[in-house]
Amino acid sequence: MKKFFINTYGCQMNVHESEKLAGILYQRGYIQAKSNDDADVILLNTCCIRETAETRVLGNLGIIKKIKEKRPEVIVGICGCMPQKPGTAEMLKKRCPFIDIIFGTHNMYCLNEYLDKAEAHHKVVEIWDKEGDIETAPVHRDGGVNAWVNIMYGCDNFCSYCIVPYVRGRERSRDFNEIVSEVRSLIESGYKEVTLLGQNVNSYGGGSPQFAKLLRALSEFDGEYRIKFMTSHPKDLTEDVVMAMASSDKIANYIHLPVQAGSDRILKLMNRKYTSREYLDKIKMIRSYIPDVGISSDLMVGFPTETEEDYLCSENLIKEVKYNNLYTFIYSRRSGTVADKMDDQIDLKTKTERIERLIKLQFEIGNELARSYIGNTYRVLCDTVENGIGYGKSSCDKSISFKAEENHKGKFINVKITEAKNNKLIGEID
Repeated sequence: MKKFFINTYGCQMNVHESEKLAGILYQRGYIQAKSNDDADVILLNTCCIRETAETRVLGNLGIIKKIKEKRPEVIVGICGCMPQKPGTAEMLKKRCPFIDIIFGTHNMYCLNEYLDKAEAHHKVVEIWDKEGDIETAPVHRDGGVNAWVNIMYGCDNFCSYCIVPYVRGRERSRDFNEIVSEVRSLIESGYKEVTLLGQNVNSYGGGSPQFAKLLRALSEFDGEYRIKFMTSHPKDLTEDVVMAMASSDKIANYIHLPVQAGSDRILKLMNRKYTSREYLDKIKMIRSYIPDVGISSDLMVGFPTETEEDYLCSENLIKEVKYNNLYTFIYSRRSGTVADKMDDQIDLKTKTERIERLIKLQFEIGNELARSYIGNTYRVLCDTVENGIGYGKSSCDKSISFKAEENHKGKFINVKITEAKNNKLIGEID
């Protein structure tokens, strides 16, 4: 049987879209290879949000070129956000002539057609400038206890640093009943956690009333399971969504709420459409309904014109919020965005020094929080058991390890926290 291997870069959206690409290939009669080396079809599902992601893709293409030289019959394809970026597909075509198929984010479901052409020795370069209707594709999930479900695509926010609206298109929402049916099917087939995906889930169906309605509908199935969602834009997260979370034991007590900066001046330049005080008021509102909520965030340093004072505003904000997890990034210039044209770009030395300080501060906050959890008992979904140790997360997204048997995998278990090593929680089955 022919084999395929998909190299996935970037966010959870890309991970799920790779499951769709795999679904098309399995339907075609392929099976999954262990690596690029023994694959008949090699796909790279790419990301271009940061320069480092593009650099990794180009480095991997150099390795794949050698495979193609040894086995010319191998079909090599590249898709996703990177080819969708203006000018990149032509660059890849010239720089990497060994690539057989190049396509973007709007036409991934056309893979079957493109493989037919590649097998007939025709090169394919097809980038759609505008998004079309939402098309369904077969999904091949690797099993386990977690499943991803897209509820919407695209983004209308146009943050000044972000290329997503240009490569993912404008917001489009999936049909309400179609989502409910898919999630019901996943729960009935044994999945214990379903994560709803969108660039801005709070915009589903045109705004939070529809998203809150969807969350309530997904809470009505029988059995013990957990619904999560990401990502939320702070300007669009409303009280009705938080109330829906608080009223259901099926929706995780966890929100990923990217702040990006603590300085109001920088937030305005980023076109985030909220102030630091408005953001902190949202945090206060969330905790008033869900006291034990887990909150994570994204925070960027080195945005153009960022001063030391601006940076310290970010430090002060994370001290006030005390995030469970904080994903920190150095600002990366993306051609085609507003921020790329701004004067006063920050030098790499300053950006590196600031992010190191930020990481150190969050590490200290994480350690402090972890110690405060000792003695608490959490309902943990065990997703992995290795060498007698179970690993899983609580409803509020705390990662916990504990002694476990193989039959604990895929089950919800009460675990009491007995120890905290740095910010890692260790417990025992209660």
